[in-house]
Amino acid sequence: MGGNRLGRVGGVNVAVVGGGVAGLGAAVALARRGHSVTVFERDDTPMPQSADEAFDWDRRGAPQVRHSHAFLARLVRLLKSDYPDIYQQLLDEGATEMPFGVDLPPTMLDFERQPADDDLAMLACRRTTFEWVLRRAALGEGRVEFRTGIAITGLVAEAASDPPHVTGVRLADGTVSESDLVVVACGRRSALPDWLRGIGCTPTVDETDDTGIVYFSRFYRLRDRAAYPPRTGPIGGDLGYLKYGVFVGDNRTFSVTLATPTDDQELRTKLTDPEAFDRCARQLVATAPWLDGRAEPITESVHVMAGLINRWRQHVVDGQPLATGLIPIGDAVLCTNPLYGRGCATAFWGAHLMVAAIDAHPGDSRRMLITYDTALRAEIHPWYRASVEQDAEARRVAAALLAGEDPDGDASDQRRFMRGVFRDGLLPALRRDPVVMRAFFRSLNLLTAPDAMIKDSDVAARVLAVWQDRDNRAPEPALGPKRRADLLASIV
Repeated sequence: MGGNRLGRVGGVNVAVVGGGVAGLGAAVALARRGHSVTVFERDDTPMPQSADEAFDWDRRGAPQVRHSHAFLARLVRLLKSDYPDIYQQLLDEGATEMPFGVDLPPTMLDFERQPADDDLAMLACRRTTFEWVLRRAALGEGRVEFRTGIAITGLVAEAASDPPHVTGVRLADGTVSESDLVVVACGRRSALPDWLRGIGCTPTVDETDDTGIVYFSRFYRLRDRAAYPPRTGPIGGDLGYLKYGVFVGDNRTFSVTLATPTDDQELRTKLTDPEAFDRCARQLVATAPWLDGRAEPITESVHVMAGLINRWRQHVVDGQPLATGLIPIGDAVLCTNPLYGRGCATAFWGAHLMVAAIDAHPGDSRRMLITYDTALRAEIHPWYRASVEQDAEARRVAAALLAGEDPDGDASDQRRFMRGVFRDGLLPALRRDPVVMRAFFRSLNLLTAPDAMIKDSDVAARVLAVWQDRDNRAPEPALGPKRRADLLASIV
């Protein structure tokens, strides 16, 4: 077998390392194209029998599964077009579709639905339910085998190939599992750089940026005969010193996430206490109605996630793969601030860019990796850059507030103008102008490029018109206590 060639032009044997969203999406897609797939999952996770059992899955290798998740329209559209059976299974298990144009703000007076709005549906679902349904679908393919409780410790490569050509994976017990292609989907903590060094590869090239936040999540379920509050208002907010949101789940569940700056040790410590967490959520405009007694917590503790980074890891450098016979997907390639809710969508999307590259170059692992990398850079890398830029500004604002300074700076600071346009232009326009709201939601759901709204002259003009009229209307309502000290006092 040549260093750049797979074993067969037809169906191949593929090892998928990691059983999260990216790995499961890849496994299903590959199986439906005639490939044989073995999924290696380090966690020993027998299949649950229900969505609520899945919520109790022991997923130590993926602690983020019990945090809030958004299933954006980019992902929903891919499910509907390519996997309508899986999408129906999600609905059958209690997930619900959230179509665009429902629960509009009362100030949105002239909304008219357009055919393209069908693409803007989101899915309300817990991450554990989503993974459970995906795994069940993968098992039902007949071409997918799961080996759970199996840790991978390295790669196996052909001798004297340049670049190294991967031929399988090494298991924790020292044995080797050979395959025609290895797909690495083992998340943001992936040891892939070490594995590559172990077979003689040059180091990966990483772009890394600290998100500057720690986030805290808690899940709840509606009590009998209770209903979700009206969703005509905001579903989250950014107070500068605290970001927050509420996320609808499946089977009458929802979650609340609060995110603090990394350096705010005082607020971080307080929010780990479940009672303080709930008291804090009751002080915030978007989450208070959800914690008015209509629901009870289904997680006793507050789940905390720290060490969050934006990272882009290059496995093709100067047009050349570091290794062939191997393709990394999901967080093994890129991860972004989870507060933006892009992770599951970009993981599933990236897995399908990979499968498209395999289809385009059957048998040639070098060309498929280059094609996949090119697609990632064109379609998903812009969202990585957008996360980095958003987080840099958020860190600056949070640091100023923590130091008791004005985050807007002096009147000549361009950032002051941009923050003003966002606060007094974009936010009110989203509640009044269907054109602006539609453009915003298309960007939020990864259906247009991150800079599409700025480049759309009509949308930009509408936002500026609202901003210029700011002195003729009441100030925008606060989304929570303006002063950090006031919030701290309320949750003691």
